[in-house]
Amino acid sequence: MSNRTVSVWTLVSLIIGSTIGSGIFALPQNIGSVAGPGAMLLGWAIAGVGMLSIAFVFQILAVRKPELDSGVYAYVRAGLGDFIGFTSGMGYWLGSVMAQVGYATLFFNTLGYYFPVFLNRWVLAISVSVLSWVIYWGLTRGLKQAAVMNAVTTIAKLVPILAFVVLVAFLGFSRDTFTADFWGSGMPFTQQLKGIMLYTVWVFIGIEGASVYSKQAARRSDVGKATIIGFLSVLALLVAVSTLSYGVLSQEELAALPDNSMGAVLEAVVGPWGGVLVSVGLCLSVLGAYVSWQMLCAEPIVLMAEDGLLPESMARHNANGSPSRAQLLSTVVIQFFVVVFFLSSASYTAMVQLATIMYLLPYIFSAIYLVLLTAREPGKDLAVGVVASVYSLWLIYAADPVYVLLGALAVLPGTIVYVWNRRRRGERLFNTFEWVVVALVCVGAVVAVAGLADGSLSLD
Repeated sequence: MSNRTVSVWTLVSLIIGSTIGSGIFALPQNIGSVAGPGAMLLGWAIAGVGMLSIAFVFQILAVRKPELDSGVYAYVRAGLGDFIGFTSGMGYWLGSVMAQVGYATLFFNTLGYYFPVFLNRWVLAISVSVLSWVIYWGLTRGLKQAAVMNAVTTIAKLVPILAFVVLVAFLGFSRDTFTADFWGSGMPFTQQLKGIMLYTVWVFIGIEGASVYSKQAARRSDVGKATIIGFLSVLALLVAVSTLSYGVLSQEELAALPDNSMGAVLEAVVGPWGGVLVSVGLCLSVLGAYVSWQMLCAEPIVLMAEDGLLPESMARHNANGSPSRAQLLSTVVIQFFVVVFFLSSASYTAMVQLATIMYLLPYIFSAIYLVLLTAREPGKDLAVGVVASVYSLWLIYAADPVYVLLGALAVLPGTIVYVWNRRRRGERLFNTFEWVVVALVCVGAVVAVAGLADGSLSLD
């Protein structure tokens, strides 16, 4: 695409395509496991304001700092220093890696409904591993995600979602079922609200990508317009799927569904063909997303290596133009998490929660950077930064502490590499603020190791 030729509607389609992923297919079960209809609706209202503010953080920063184009972590590094920028980039990379395992698990679990051999945990682990290494082999030989694949996967996920909304709304929704236990009497309302939060973030991962397209927009104002239209379109689909599901099955029934819970809800309304329709869409969508995200997994590593935060060798490309070393590292770590998740019997839900915690790092620090950047300029941009910062920090508070602690443990090995690289380059390790962050990461990692050792922490 040439510069400044992308229309507002093309931007909208790009935003919707990059945001709608595997999460929406598991949404009925995910939300049904933690909240009743009332908490669900309020949760989406909060998430709507919060995630839109985060989307605008990246859009505002893209306009204010057009020279910073090294991914979402670049803003954090510019405002809060090398180590916090590195931690954000590492969090985004680890979130992408963990998400890969979650995507593949959902893919093979869905196949397992029709081919039970994939429900065997060892077969599932081997299948995820083989898929990851086959895609790595293709990427190192110059495989690109073709426009045809983008088109197929976009249609594959939107057709069953729209079919779900229409069919359930007209054939399966029962007001009595929806209102039977509206406030989720089985658990405190605040606990329900906290429980739903990380799932609402997971299904919005990618909304920050709107800022990537700002340079290609025909008009800069189109980016803000497209962000609102694209965001509200995605939010409408997410709220529709969530709300309609509560009108078909009770909260307890939704919580007991398999990972491909959208398919199970539609099957309850129209019969087996509804489940097949959603399952085919899910498999095609997730497979396309798996290829593109494994390709993108290497990007934060390459960018941080080019910026001197990791060894320069990690940015090298092979003869096919592939960042083979970064992709090898990403695939090795994907394989590591396959072993960790499957040995610990981690569920798809646990993978999602941990990946979301990692994604929150660049969100939080980017929002704080915008506040610092606009602190002396009272107005809309400052308000957006404040809302996004408060929302992001509240998400960490709302998260299960086990995922926060395990997130600290996941970041620690990268910190060791960072220290080694700084010493090799003869650069200062940390400033005072960074030492505080390092101390918190180390304490969290130690607590996580102790909890895993005595069994008080797990990913079950």
